[in-house]
Amino acid sequence: MKDIKKYMNELGQNARAASRELNRANTGQKNAALLAIADAIESRSDELLVANKKDMEAGAKNGLDEALLDRLALNEERVAGMAEGIRQIVSLADPVGEITDLNYRPSGIQVGKMRVPLGVIGIIYESRPNVTADAAALCLKSGNAAILRGGSEAKHSNQAIAACIHEGLEKAGLDKATVQVIETTDRAAVGELITMQEYVDVIVPRGGKGLIERVSADARVPVIKHLHGVCHVYIDDDANLHQAVSVAFNAKTQRYGTCNTMETLLVSQTVAADVLPELGQLYTDEGVELRGCEITQSILPGIKAATEEDWDEEYLAPILSIRVVDGFAEAVDHIHKHGSGHTESIMTENITIARQFMMEVDSSSVMINASTRFADGFEYGLGAEIGISTDKIHARGPVGLEGLTSQKYIVIGDGHIRQ
Repeated sequence: MKDIKKYMNELGQNARAASRELNRANTGQKNAALLAIADAIESRSDELLVANKKDMEAGAKNGLDEALLDRLALNEERVAGMAEGIRQIVSLADPVGEITDLNYRPSGIQVGKMRVPLGVIGIIYESRPNVTADAAALCLKSGNAAILRGGSEAKHSNQAIAACIHEGLEKAGLDKATVQVIETTDRAAVGELITMQEYVDVIVPRGGKGLIERVSADARVPVIKHLHGVCHVYIDDDANLHQAVSVAFNAKTQRYGTCNTMETLLVSQTVAADVLPELGQLYTDEGVELRGCEITQSILPGIKAATEEDWDEEYLAPILSIRVVDGFAEAVDHIHKHGSGHTESIMTENITIARQFMMEVDSSSVMINASTRFADGFEYGLGAEIGISTDKIHARGPVGLEGLTSQKYIVIGDGHIRQ
């Protein structure tokens, strides 16, 4: 590989030029490229699985844990899901060029806002190769050029997906530099990417807490991020216990290695003895290790004691902390103290308590009687997501097309001059 700084500057220059060209592309051209990319992913499914097998074998050899291997793995269903996610993005309205709030001012001019692309987006991610397709598609539809840097553990998968993306772009007559996947696994490339203010408008890190902390600390361009996902389900006094069991079980076991998986279950003391035995048996049968407070241990004898550190832990594994609380107020206090601002859910039939939970819990997604696993761009109808943001400026929650755009003021006059 050539000099890293020179290589990254070339990518940045190419991306900036491609972003300006993309500003001239209409919705039809962008959609045509997306459909061609989806077709290429499906037609090259076997190639993608062969490439992914190389990464999986190397990952196992290098000692990647089960959660990371699960994120890394592709199969026919996940490949089909990538293509479906892209086609869903095609069906969504193009936000670019939308004009809102157009009003006449006393001077006679009209003032409004137009939605515009951010420009060049750098995405840094680990393990999940499907992010390559999702990020490319969202950036393309929202009119942004993308520089993607996947983890070294997924290098074969990411390059195989990149080939599909470039095939689709070329078929639609768009510059291949609209989406560039960094070829080198040298960590210095990340350091360059997050400091290229001249070429990159925003960075989106997706991965472990260490990666996101490093990017947030060292970046010289704005960052859209969340550090980790310590998500809670609270079973309230007035919960439908049958639903509560189903949701709490799904929120933990539907998939372990995701940021919207429940890591701590909170249960009101008045219903704990009614709901925990059934849930405990279900979790045990599924192979989930339980760690509980003293009251939980008295109801579920033999489980491990939860430490103070457990309440702050994002396990990304079949481990669950359980705490029995003295009602709604203590549950919310626990979430405020130990939550990560990602996703929280309450199980209750009490409308007043449900509304209070929505108002008081300060997270990017707050749910009523639903699994935290729904905190996902695809499930929210965004087509796919570039990531989850727990920040409060610009974008919050799953970041889809609109989150990848900004607004500029437009003024329409007819020879107006200021008096």
